[in-house]
Amino acid sequence: MDACADWHPEIERKFLLTAVPECLRGRACVEIEQGWLSGGDEPIRLRRETSEDGERWLRTEKRGRGAERIEREAEISSEQFEALWPETAPRRVRKRRWRVNVGVLCWEIDEFHDRSLALAEVELPAADTPLALPDWLAPHVVREVTEEPEYLNVRLARPSPG
Repeated sequence: MDACADWHPEIERKFLLTAVPECLRGRACVEIEQGWLSGGDEPIRLRRETSEDGERWLRTEKRGRGAERIEREAEISSEQFEALWPETAPRRVRKRRWRVNVGVLCWEIDEFHDRSLALAEVELPAADTPLALPDWLAPHVVREVTEEPEYLNVRLARPSPG
């Protein structure tokens, strides 16, 4: 891991959606492939993001549970990613992500490719930050799932096909 990538707090809330809001269709999005390296309760995540701006590769470690965790993330080279990626075959997720800025917050809406599942996440500057669902999102929210471990991406991961 990059020695410059320090641990920092991540305060995030997550919501289960009935569907991706129609207003996002046709807007710029990011295709994400992520997988987890085996080992321990806190596995290391590899991610490839592909967008109209190109590709980027990330390696991330997260610690903790629920809304407040700590995270360490660093960009890696495509060669580093490709060397480690085969090890993630048993635990992968593919999804499409839309990012929508609302005031100082950025909402991330994920649509999973291999199942009928859509989630919304928002990272907060502090645990006590008041949060109102945006008008375009609220009708699609089923419930908050921040504290439900089955909605963690690492728990949603499946073996890659083939």
